Amino acid sequence: MSQPRKIIHVDMDAFYASVEQRDDPGLRGKPVVVAWKGARSVVCAASYEARKFGIRSAMPALRAERLCPDAIFVPPDFSRYKAVSRQIRAIFLQHTPLVEPLSLDEAYLDVTASPSCGGIATEIARRIRTQIRETTGLTASAGIAPNKFLAKVASDWRKPDGQFVVPPAKVEQFLTPLPVQRVPGVGKVMQGRLAALGIATVGDLRGLPLEQLQALFGSFGASLYRRARGIDERPVEPNQPVQSISSEDTFAEDLPLGGFDELITQLAERTWRATGRTERIGHTVVLKLKTAQFRILTRSFTPDTPPASVEELRDIALALCRRVQLPADTLYRLVGVGLSGFRDREEVVRQGDLFRPQHRE
Repeated sequence: MSQPRKIIHVDMDAFYASVEQRDDPGLRGKPVVVAWKGARSVVCAASYEARKFGIRSAMPALRAERLCPDAIFVPPDFSRYKAVSRQIRAIFLQHTPLVEPLSLDEAYLDVTASPSCGGIATEIARRIRTQIRETTGLTASAGIAPNKFLAKVASDWRKPDGQFVVPPAKVEQFLTPLPVQRVPGVGKVMQGRLAALGIATVGDLRGLPLEQLQALFGSFGASLYRRARGIDERPVEPNQPVQSISSEDTFAEDLPLGGFDELITQLAERTWRATGRTERIGHTVVLKLKTAQFRILTRSFTPDTPPASVEELRDIALALCRRVQLPADTLYRLVGVGLSGFRDREEVVRQGDLFRPQHRE
């Protein structure tokens, strides 16, 4: 029988807000909200001082302002956050090459075969957190467990600046009392459906047979069955190939179709610049729209040859916009431009256009 894996989930504490407080001593100890002010803005991050007022990420900025009128709003500076994230990633790689980033501020590490700290996962996590503090002046929390699902849940257990381990022998004991909403994918709607079945905890969920869960929730029912038993076979996957890149923005006020062509141009430029960070080539142009009633529409087009310039990307996105056939008086609150269907460069056959130069300026 193979030995259980040793997985660490490292999660930075209030990352964006902590970077702002680190770089501006005047913000330390104060309720900091990383967000642009305005009716359409949402919270990117909130310091722990702000969280005491109920402010959370993805919350409308106006609501955050109402919850804490004294909150200090700071516009996000993603270039700084990315620079710090690179420092943190370098620390992870000192301990294992098996690092799977989830975002700028969190990652999975497989340290099963790592010789660092004598191969003891809890010591590796402790060392990583110390290095992060010494290198960046920031704190991180960590969860250590036999799989990704359990490690991610555990990393939230001793926040901020702590760590928690779930040994293989104590998985069932750890999971049984957990509220079912701690299972990934169980949002408010699913939580309500489970509550109607008398399911409030993971222990309750474990009492339902696989067949019943599948009959009720399809393939997600099978996922619930596995998670209730602490089963997660997903490997840590470093260097995952890029599948899609996109940029989107919310308008200051609702606009009709044709009223945001300039923004589509800007978003196409942002998306094109981002493709310069990968050697893979995107084939499909995607346009995303959200109406004032929060209805989401997507339109896509795959040309015979991949877009070779920002102008091609822009023109296709604008053409997709013209294909939307909702009533003329429909108003929109958000637009996004993206590329998907990425393939490795050597897989791309550019029919009759093989040697056209790639301009990524």
